[in-house]
Amino acid sequence: MLSFESDYIEGAHEQILKRLLETNMEQLSGYGTDCYCERAKEKIKDACKCPDADIYFLTGGTQTNQTIIDAMLAPYEGVIAAVSGHVSVHEAGAVEYTGHKVLELPQHEGKIHADELEAFLRNFWQDANHEHMVFPGMVYISHPTEYGTLYSRTELENISCICRSHQLPLYMDGARLGYGLMSFDTDVTLPLIAECCDVFYIGGTKVGALCGEAAVFTCHNTPKHFITRIKQHGALLAKGRLLGIQFDTLFTDDLYFRISRHAIDMAELMKKGLHERGCTFYLESPTNQQFILMEDTEMERLKKHVAFSFWEKPDDSHTVVRFATSWATKKEDIAGLMEIL
Repeated sequence: MLSFESDYIEGAHEQILKRLLETNMEQLSGYGTDCYCERAKEKIKDACKCPDADIYFLTGGTQTNQTIIDAMLAPYEGVIAAVSGHVSVHEAGAVEYTGHKVLELPQHEGKIHADELEAFLRNFWQDANHEHMVFPGMVYISHPTEYGTLYSRTELENISCICRSHQLPLYMDGARLGYGLMSFDTDVTLPLIAECCDVFYIGGTKVGALCGEAAVFTCHNTPKHFITRIKQHGALLAKGRLLGIQFDTLFTDDLYFRISRHAIDMAELMKKGLHERGCTFYLESPTNQQFILMEDTEMERLKKHVAFSFWEKPDDSHTVVRFATSWATKKEDIAGLMEIL
């Protein structure tokens, strides 16, 4: 059975497995203090062109979002996010579990708009009762978004400008960041993200690693005792080497970017085939996630042969489904899908 269900259904890139095996019997210090973690941090700083960055390795995306947001907010603050944002919808209330509300903005193909963010903040401060409300404490965006769309350079800069004018940190969820950076339809780079965002993370779990994310604080703004906060949230590995070795490998010889481009190449091949077969696109995504509107009868037929993700139900007889390519997708997989369709 073919699967395009997600971009983490395979294990890890073979070069990562090779390095883990090669270093397996080395005796290394724990909790991210080993030489491989340090080496990976230097390589990430270089890729971001941000030599002053503070970098931490955490176990997974939900843990990273929850830990960073909780650590950066005061007890009376919440985080602004799109109504479709991952922290709003698909993290089982992990942020709210820490006592912080997600303050939702409208989404436009997964993105927030700078003018609506500005209006939200202006309305909050003009409300005479704002002392009785949850204060906006930071802004969360994802890139790519949950709909596989991307912020442009101008959009990112505008949101960043508003955040800084209101002294709010801008946080980017980069679970699929590699696929966004290597899209053919983007003018956003890793150094630009480091310039515009106060903190972001580079996703490993969905981009070739067994697990792990690299959180990047860009301007000496790491919350106090952040390692302790990571541990409190269950996101700190005693065998920190597992994450350090993986990110050291991913950021050697541009592996992270090369395998991300492969996923984009496979997505473009899939998109071409889906268009040729007359499929109805819910939206045009420039990344590795493709969203198709299907009649339910056709969807049920396809489910017998192909794994994919349910996304949403626009009416009683149609469903939006997602097909995701990854660093591991093969041309034969795409060909097989086209034959079934």
